[in-house]
Formats: sequence, C-alpha cells, structure tokens
Amino acid sequence: MKKVVDDVRLMIKVCDLYYNQNLGQAKIAEELRISRPTVSRLLSTAREQEIVKITVSDLDTIRYWELERRLKEMYHLKDAMIVDSKATGEELKESLGWAAGRYLEYNIKDGYTVGVSMGSTLYQVVSHITQPQAKNVTFVPLIGGLGQLRMELHSNNLAESLSRIYEGSFVPLYAPARVSSAAVRAEFMREESMAAALGLESRLDMAIVGIGYPNEQSSIKATGYFEENEMESLIERKVAGEICMQFYDESGDAAPYRNDNNVIGMELNKLRKVPCSIGIAGGIEKLKALKGAMQGHYINILITDFQCAQALIQGGKFYE
Repeated sequence: MKKVVDDVRLMIKVCDLYYNQNLGQAKIAEELRISRPTVSRLLSTAREQEIVKITVSDLDTIRYWELERRLKEMYHLKDAMIVDSKATGEELKESLGWAAGRYLEYNIKDGYTVGVSMGSTLYQVVSHITQPQAKNVTFVPLIGGLGQLRMELHSNNLAESLSRIYEGSFVPLYAPARVSSAAVRAEFMREESMAAALGLESRLDMAIVGIGYPNEQSSIKATGYFEENEMESLIERKVAGEICMQFYDESGDAAPYRNDNNVIGMELNKLRKVPCSIGIAGGIEKLKALKGAMQGHYINILITDFQCAQALIQGGKFYE
C-alpha cells in the first residue's frame, strides 16, 4: 500500500516550506493537513534520498512548481497543480484525470464526505484512482444524476464508482440535473427521497468539480440538458463558465443567470464554504471559466494545464 511518505511531490513541498520558507513543522502540518510526525518523516526521507543537501534540491522534478506557487498567490488558492498541455482535448482530459487521481489519493482522508459533480474530465479522474488510501469515505452527487444520454458522465454514476473504489458509501440524488421550470424544481426539492443527499451539502470536507463553458463539446450539451439555442443565448449574454450547470461571468458573478438553471443539486455559492473545493479543467478555451471560478471563490484548489496556467498569470493575454 502506498504511504504518504512515498509521495515525492508532497515531500518536496514540505522541504521547500521548511528550508526555503522557514516554516516550522507544526505550521507545515497545519497548512498541508497532515500530522507533525508525518512532516518529520518526510523531511528525514528527503535527506535519505538526497533530495535535500542542506538546501532543497531538484525542485525541477516538479516542473511547474514556481508557476503553481504564483497561481496560489495571485488567486488566493490553497493549492494548485499543473500538467503539461496536450495536442488534443482528449489527451488533456486524460492527463488532468491522472494528475487529479494522484492528488485525491493523498488528500482524501479517513471519514471524509466528498461531493462530486459531473462531466468527461471527472470521468477521467475517477478512472485514474488506483491506490486509494482513506477509509469510511462517503461520496455524494452535487447535482442530479438521472438522464438519457452519456450516463457515465452523470454525477450519480461518478459518485457511486468512487464509493466502490474506496469501499466507502454512496448517497444518491434521485433527480435529473435540470428540470423545465422553477416550479418543478421546487417540487423536487421538497421530496423526502432527496433529503439525504441534499442534507450533506453543508457537511462536505471536499468537493470535486469540473469547470465547463457553453460550446458544442461541453458535457451539458452531451448529456442532453441544454439545446443549441440555449447555448447560443448563454454565449450572447457573456457567460464565462459553469460548475454543476450553474453559470457565471468572468468575475464570478452568477446572479445574471439564475433563471437559466432550474438545477437540482447544490447551489453554487455553497461551494465557497467547502474546506477543499477542487476545480479540474484545462485548455486555453476555458481560461475565462477558470478565472470566474476562482474570482467567485467557488474553488480553492486548481488542477489545470501549463498553457492555461501561464495565461492566468499573464492576465489572459493568450485568450485575446
């Protein structure tokens, strides 16, 4: 079984905080959500493996460490992880899925309650978790998971798959992701069968969300919840991105689009209260969606690719 002390990325991060930034072991433990003895063991292992020789060496083994640090500072994130950019969207999703899978393996803790959204990138994340560490983990969909198209992308399916991987539990949300009107939504929200999943929204330790934007390839189109004319309307009204089928502009403001949702699930603003809210998306076309998600404080941990991260640091120059 893989141990936390075998995580080279975490080891180098601890070393950098301890030797280069002069943080004490107790402070490092608090910031990284690990125990103080684990910090000590990571520092010792780093010395044994000659990663550390008085000062931290080989930081380039995490290729984008400095860029990740700048992203964290600029957007007030708890953490950031960057992967290489890829030639195709499918290759990028697989790369993001692999990286996010590693991140979750080390950061989902015993007893956590974890919320899961929907989409093709999250499908890749679930597919790449191979060595889960935590026990007694509960997974819950953040958005209704019933539909007619691409069932493998729906939140119920993803949450259930994670519960099997972790040998944990799964609380389903018995509803479609989107309904025809606010009145229908109100009726669904009063259903007793919805109470168990919706009641966990305020008790999440972690949320894992994909970040999209209105286009022909998006999951909200692929799963059949939005028609082409609706997508065109959203684009015309300057929608920057969506999380759980709830839209926002580049500044993170969701108010102008509330009437477009009729979504059954966790309200977007509640993500701000989740201790670890992880957004996973890449590709330069999602630059504004990522900026809005961070500006709106819907996510506090970002996993993206190099080209998009660099553009975020440069204020979006690559997008214009």
